Amino acid sequence: MCRLFGLHAGSRPVRATFWLLDAPYSLSQQSRREPDGAGIGTFDDDGGARVTKRPLAAWEDHAFAREARQLVSTTFLAHVRYASTGAHTLVNTHPFEQDGRLFAHNGAFHGLDRLDGRLEELGVAGLVHGQTDSERLFALITAESRRAGGDVAEGIARAVGWVAAELPVLALNLIVTTATDLWALRYPATHPLYLLERDPSAEPAPAAPLDARSHRIHSRSTELSVFPSVLFATEPMNHNPGWRPLAPGELVHVGPDLAVTCTFPFPDQPAHPLTLADLEPSAAASQMS
Repeated sequence: MCRLFGLHAGSRPVRATFWLLDAPYSLSQQSRREPDGAGIGTFDDDGGARVTKRPLAAWEDHAFAREARQLVSTTFLAHVRYASTGAHTLVNTHPFEQDGRLFAHNGAFHGLDRLDGRLEELGVAGLVHGQTDSERLFALITAESRRAGGDVAEGIARAVGWVAAELPVLALNLIVTTATDLWALRYPATHPLYLLERDPSAEPAPAAPLDARSHRIHSRSTELSVFPSVLFATEPMNHNPGWRPLAPGELVHVGPDLAVTCTFPFPDQPAHPLTLADLEPSAAASQMS
């Protein structure tokens, strides 16, 4: 299945090199099982969104490694793709950008024709440029956030609530981020999503904080070894015991001050749950761990 990664470092721009390239279970390492694309989303000093992505596996993409070393941002969103819907093309590669926000998704659902009709009703069909269920879900979140006066949490709640009530759903795990805020959702229990609130002042000091050497690169994340951060990942990326799984249905918001708030705005199960047996073989393969 696709892998998600989100990082919020508060108001201080940092590099995410350790987590993207050199952690024991870095996103690059995870991409050896996810061959269909990789991307990194960040924000410039003025808050403008920037996305670098290619329809290649991250571990073999030199551009991914270069960007992972060089990019600096207060928030990061990264994704490695195992395609279930849509061709292996740039336009279908995550993350996606709409209204200055970035989005990535891990999961699958059916009923795209009905969702397309809903997007037409809301006047946002033009936001969708590819074939993925993910970009359509993001367009619905964008539409509902606009209708909620820019309230992203409410937009996520309305959009995911509509999909969960109206369409057959396997999983809707997702991350949305701006330069100052991050939202992450695990829904329902199908796929895991983990959270790590990292406060270096409360951790035993390791011999070399966030220091890793590989055959390709020596990486030391000085900022992240000293300052707090909040991370999300499809699987724990190192041996820190602080990683915890989000509960099914848990929507987490991380604010500019790294305050973490959790809500449960959805029913325990979608109205029309899917299983792997309901998917085409290729789509089912993309959703297995």
